[in-house]
Amino acid sequence: TECVSGCVCPEGLYDDGRGGCVERNHCPCIHNNQWYRSGQKITVDCNTCTCQKGFWSCTDHVCYGTCMIYGGGHYNTFDGKFYDFDGNCEYVAVQDFCGDKNSSGSFSIITQNVPCGTTGVTCSKAIKMFLGVSNDTHVSPFIFQKTELELEDKEYKEIQRDVGDNVLYWNRTVGLYLVIEASNGVMLIWDKKTTVFIKLSPEYKGKVCGLCGNFDDKSNNDFTTRSGLQETNALKFGNSWKQSPMCPDVTQEIKPCDMKPHRKSWAEKECSIIQSDVFKVCHSKVDPIPFYEACVHDACSCDSGGDCECFCSAVAAYAQECTKAEACVFWRTPDICPIFCDYYN
Repeated sequence: TECVSGCVCPEGLYDDGRGGCVERNHCPCIHNNQWYRSGQKITVDCNTCTCQKGFWSCTDHVCYGTCMIYGGGHYNTFDGKFYDFDGNCEYVAVQDFCGDKNSSGSFSIITQNVPCGTTGVTCSKAIKMFLGVSNDTHVSPFIFQKTELELEDKEYKEIQRDVGDNVLYWNRTVGLYLVIEASNGVMLIWDKKTTVFIKLSPEYKGKVCGLCGNFDDKSNNDFTTRSGLQETNALKFGNSWKQSPMCPDVTQEIKPCDMKPHRKSWAEKECSIIQSDVFKVCHSKVDPIPFYEACVHDACSCDSGGDCECFCSAVAAYAQECTKAEACVFWRTPDICPIFCDYYN
């Protein structure tokens, strides 16, 4: 399937992998199992790649990192580690005060997780964003932060303090989402329900910590605890980032479909859209399996109202990842999660 001379094609021409013979300058390139002709361009994150003689030539911009928290305790870190954690407490999603000389302590984002059904599964129902810090960070970094933003019940409020450096921020509504962008390179995108995207500028690479990982392009060390130890267990890792020692530790993974087996077949049927032809264009670019499993998990767990909200948020999370991978999917219909305007999906 690669571009080679001889055997099939006349001398000097190359098999293009699709039954044709071409000159070397016209050799195609492959990306995510799709062929691109010479000269074609694709976007990969914030970089542009051009097909040249069978090879990709890409710009080398350092891109913003994105962490996603959604539904029943699902996390996708800045470095792409996907895991579940159902803690009932406030947790550090990400902060840049990590106990070393590279940490400036200029922001912290806290997620408040509460039960979203009777199975014990928790959802992020409120977000706190702290901006700006004084010079007394060696005492306690976030007591002194200048601005606190609280996002809850589809609204946000600002609390200003008299201490600390001022960090400017802007807020705007884009489709379903409230977007808060700060001058220090931190952006928060909230769907006003249970999904939040946190974006960081490249300057924070390797300088942050929390449930979203350390943003160093290595997913195998994302489970670094508050004390700096590397864990393999998601529960021990997640417990280390709780804000209050009074909160109980999570000791076992919750499996809502085992607890509510009568909901399992409905959940699997509804969530099958993720693995269906509707998202076919995305399957080779973003693995649908973890998103399908998360969808079934959430659809089983939302047993006290909000069934459709949990399902729609789970599918929208996959659609968002598809959009990032240059696979735009129009999946909403008058019968499936209808909405008048959804900017991101």
